Amino acid sequence: MRCITRRDFVKSTMACGVALTGAPLGTIAGRWASSLADSRIDVLLDEPIGTIAPEIYGHFVEHLGGVVYDGIWVGEESRVPNIGGIRRAIVEALRPIRPSVIRWPGGCFADSYDWRDGIGPREQRPRRTNFWIDQRALREVGNVPAKYDANHFGTNEFIRFCRLVEAQPYLAVNVRSLPARAFFEWVEYCNSPAGSTTLAEQREAGGEREPFEVKYWGIGNESWGCGGNFTPEEYAAEYRRFATWAVPQYDVELAFIGSGPSGRDLEWTRRFLRALDERRDLDRMWGWALHHYTSAPNGEAVAFDDMAWYDLLASANLMDSLITAHWQVMGEVDRQHRIKLVVDEWGAWHRMTTNIDPAHLFGQQSTIRDALVAGLTLDTFNRHADKVAMANIAQLVNCIHSLFLADEDEFLLTPTYHVFSMYAAHQGARAVRVVTSAPTVHWRDAEERDRSLWGLNGSASVRDDALTLTVTNSHLTEARETEITIRGATVGAIAATTLAARDVHDHNTFEKPDTVVPTTARLRVGRSPFVYRFPAASVTKLEIALGR
Repeated sequence: MRCITRRDFVKSTMACGVALTGAPLGTIAGRWASSLADSRIDVLLDEPIGTIAPEIYGHFVEHLGGVVYDGIWVGEESRVPNIGGIRRAIVEALRPIRPSVIRWPGGCFADSYDWRDGIGPREQRPRRTNFWIDQRALREVGNVPAKYDANHFGTNEFIRFCRLVEAQPYLAVNVRSLPARAFFEWVEYCNSPAGSTTLAEQREAGGEREPFEVKYWGIGNESWGCGGNFTPEEYAAEYRRFATWAVPQYDVELAFIGSGPSGRDLEWTRRFLRALDERRDLDRMWGWALHHYTSAPNGEAVAFDDMAWYDLLASANLMDSLITAHWQVMGEVDRQHRIKLVVDEWGAWHRMTTNIDPAHLFGQQSTIRDALVAGLTLDTFNRHADKVAMANIAQLVNCIHSLFLADEDEFLLTPTYHVFSMYAAHQGARAVRVVTSAPTVHWRDAEERDRSLWGLNGSASVRDDALTLTVTNSHLTEARETEITIRGATVGAIAATTLAARDVHDHNTFEKPDTVVPTTARLRVGRSPFVYRFPAASVTKLEIALGR
């Protein structure tokens, strides 16, 4: 999103003449735009960026804390309403937001996981020590599933979950502790035709005769750290060994995803791709995985001050420069940009002081601050639709930046869920360029340094005769009166959906699950430009009917 100068903004506004003004709730009446607006958004319909891949709105499920057990999997005999052991509430909540793709079984857990432990009759599956057993928070909670995995949720169960919510599966392969043979046998188990092999028959014995047709395969996870502590060159050799042409396709166009960098480690990207290109193997890679977690110095999910509010949003805002920087480095070797970025771990990570169960490792509450992190990050992906082909927020339930919290038969939607619901209209639409100008937000950080952040952030997409414009206002207390110009079409009716909170520390609980929820109003508009008021500390979606 490109910013324009204040002088250009004022000059352009004065030239516009009569515009319209609006509020989140109510009708719109005519006013002079120059006397109302302090900000401006121009949507340039004739400057497309690319199609927004639905996979950008993906999710992440790891055998970590309460994500799988007590989150997704409750068991067929549970008193918790379920569909074949899978929590019914999570299925019913996911379907409307079109989850597109779900990554599993990790994360760091993936590089300690043997997929063969999770197939066959559940009562015969081996119990294994979970990767996360030595986390300090788990030492006093007994032999919970978070420490010892019973393997009741395996490949078949995960695929059934994906089918229930109409998402594509994305499987993370164990590179650290299993041989390449285990990987291509997993591909055979998942994708070989019914009755064709012994592994296909084992799949059928588990209740699934037809192949799973798994397309997305991550070759390791964080191979620079928990996934093997490799150098880029060492990992390139492992990647070649796992992703060589000898992996059978079974009529599925397999998409291999490499274990990319943590944050701004440009040398990991540069050195790996150079090493891979030595054997002309770039065509064996579909995506390059980038990980970036957002944090603030005080680390608290709910008990944050103004400084921590802005620090967290500024940390999330780094995603834009990370995408741009890694894309540039990738182009040094992959000049045609055949390989796309996959941000398969992202989200706000706070201290574990608000988790609803001691065994829910890295669990945390979610406020409107986390919703803004989600909104501005998804807007960033939309604006880079030509570069980012998939993204997976971490994680789906009971962990880090979750859409859901669950505990036995209790279940709730977090503010982040509502952002994904609001933004679902972007999936598969054509992203178009947006130019914005708004007063910059200023604050001082813990080291007494002057910091600043954009006032408004957003993205826009078009499908048929409908425009979706999503915007976050980062200011804690000030609304932004914004002149919006749609260039290239006339404007009809507008539906405005706003997610805000009476207090930015508010959050949804099992007792009060609707404390932070969006509101929607229909606005009467007959022309462009018009002025719209974006509330402080909010995420907004404007669905605009277009005419030509």
